[in-house]
Amino acid sequence: MEQNTNDEIEIDLLELFYVIKSRIWIILLTGILTAMATGLISNFCITPIYNSTTKLYILSKSTSLTNLNLSDLQLGTQLTQDYMVLVESRPVVTQVIDNLGLNMTYEQMISRLTIKNPSNTRILEITAAYPDPYMAKKIVDEFAKVSSNSIAKIMDTTEPAIVEEGFIQPSPASPNNMRNTLIGGLVGLFLAGTVVIVLHLMDDTIKDTEDVERYLGLNTLGLIPIESGAYKQAELDKKKRKRNQILGKKSAKTDTAKKGR
Repeated sequence: MEQNTNDEIEIDLLELFYVIKSRIWIILLTGILTAMATGLISNFCITPIYNSTTKLYILSKSTSLTNLNLSDLQLGTQLTQDYMVLVESRPVVTQVIDNLGLNMTYEQMISRLTIKNPSNTRILEITAAYPDPYMAKKIVDEFAKVSSNSIAKIMDTTEPAIVEEGFIQPSPASPNNMRNTLIGGLVGLFLAGTVVIVLHLMDDTIKDTEDVERYLGLNTLGLIPIESGAYKQAELDKKKRKRNQILGKKSAKTDTAKKGR
């Protein structure tokens, strides 16, 4: 019993494989069309975003580069976490917006800002995302200046040193047109394949003897073949008879008209 079940599952999978193979051109065409559509939308309908990053080096007031110990490193790491919070504080963000004359709210600026601290370092990375690459650089540079000044006053320590100023990114960080195109193509292939399989599984029409045994549970005793030549000849004979009938009616009308004269 178990062997029959396994054989039946294997036959079903093989049948699905042949169904997909017979409709492979539809699936490929759908994948190509969805990939093209996704690529066009990604390239022309989505606003490109550029990133720019500046880096600050955090030092406490009592720390020097020639005299570093474990306590200084731990203190610097703790200060870095505090500085990450201070950079996103409302006074610093508001000051940057005012200095650059941007028509943005605090929440809008924060949504474009990313602050990271690479592990085991005292480097603070400030990244701004903006549709204009030049403005993205101005934003991070202004954040570096305003936050360094504000941190030094609030923490009563030396200003963080600017390790790297913002740069103008030549290509947008998003959207990734190539990746979006590939994803769109794969989604199209998956959807087309799914539709083909679902339509096949929902089709319960009887096509051959195997379907009769499978769906009706009946054994077929034999087949009645239809010869294509005989079928075509029968159709031709039927059309010929109709044509003769039409010609006969026209001839009868003509004879009647002559007698009337």
